Amino acid sequence: MEGYPNAAAKFSKEANLQPHQDHVSIRARQEIQNHIHSGCIQAAIEALNELDPEILDDNKALHFSLLRLQLVELIRSCNSAGSDIGPALKFATEQLGPRAPTNPKFLEDLERTMALLLFPPDSLEPQLAALLDPELRRTAADAVNKTILEKQSARRAAAIRQLVKMRAWAENTARDKGISLPDRFDIGLRAEEQGQHDRQQSHIGNGHEPMVTS
Repeated sequence: MEGYPNAAAKFSKEANLQPHQDHVSIRARQEIQNHIHSGCIQAAIEALNELDPEILDDNKALHFSLLRLQLVELIRSCNSAGSDIGPALKFATEQLGPRAPTNPKFLEDLERTMALLLFPPDSLEPQLAALLDPELRRTAADAVNKTILEKQSARRAAAIRQLVKMRAWAENTARDKGISLPDRFDIGLRAEEQGQHDRQQSHIGNGHEPMVTS
């Protein structure tokens, strides 16, 4: 339906919904992605929780992947500075340890990540070296961005469906009480067709008759 975007916009306005791509949400998503690309995973998690605290609660795999990436960044910092590995071990024990047993893949990912502490960065096997590659950050950033958009889209669709149900209930209730209502309400689905009709009427009203070819 060509007029569907107009109908959705009309429903959103009536339901007091925010535009699908409001500036605040866009800036928040960009900020989260920038944090991840920069290796500032804790800042990304905090920004994500501020944007939508339900996302990480509902998506355990995404939450674990971000925490695992945060551990990778801690290990990277230890290796580059030659400093104490204590902070990385403490983080793994407190944040990832309790979560790993709940999913075999979590446990496998944690074990592989902890192996980074056993070997110098320049002698890692390809499978382990891949954990230190910037591609891991990009993958995590893409997954977070996709999840945010899906959550926002689902929430918006649910709100619009609820509005349609409420409107139908109100119309049926009014008719049951004998209140006269039009057979149909214009909800914007025919907006494009109406616009074409108006343009044709305007064209005729300006003294330009349609061309007759037969």
